[in-house]
Amino acid sequence: MQVEVWSDIVCPWCYIGKRRFEKALEQFEHADRVEVVWRSFQLDPSYPQGRSQPVYDALASKMGTTRDQARAMTDQVKKVAADEGLEYDFANGVMVNTFDVHRLVHLAQSRGLGTRAHEAFMHAQLVQARDLSDIDTLVEVAAEIGLDPEEARRVLEGDDYAEDVREDGATAQRLGGNGVPFFVIDRAFGVSGAQPVEVFVAALEKAHQAAQA
Repeated sequence: MQVEVWSDIVCPWCYIGKRRFEKALEQFEHADRVEVVWRSFQLDPSYPQGRSQPVYDALASKMGTTRDQARAMTDQVKKVAADEGLEYDFANGVMVNTFDVHRLVHLAQSRGLGTRAHEAFMHAQLVQARDLSDIDTLVEVAAEIGLDPEEARRVLEGDDYAEDVREDGATAQRLGGNGVPFFVIDRAFGVSGAQPVEVFVAALEKAHQAAQA
């Protein structure tokens, strides 16, 4: 059974959804037969590459609200994340273009480190409030998960995996995924959003039964 997960590194609900899906796998009897593949999706591909901006300022500008209103909205998300064991740091976090991060995740996936990379970059962005628009920071995180830092830098300075990132986004749209997180099981069953654990469990069970039919 293959589960493809479209998500963005800067998406707080994606990390929450990831944790809930992991809990669902713990309850799924056939979890050892599940292959998880991380797919790229950019919530805001128009955001300038190489630029970082405080999260509250970026949200206020994008949504036409005040900085205080943006903080209030993220406070609600922080509470939900805390229930999943995630301590978000929006106050010190910065908004970035995630295209290059996704390219590194593809590199990691080619080395069998896709899940570890996705976790590390989301943790760096949402919990540690590291600036992922900075190449040196990206290389540091890549090295932390076991990637060759020189190879990671070479990828970032070129255009390796760029087409893979674009193709992931196009595939999500073809499958009806207009937002993230978006979970697709065996290209037959889809779950949109950071759903409760029991929803993921039910989807896994349904897909397993269909595979046995």
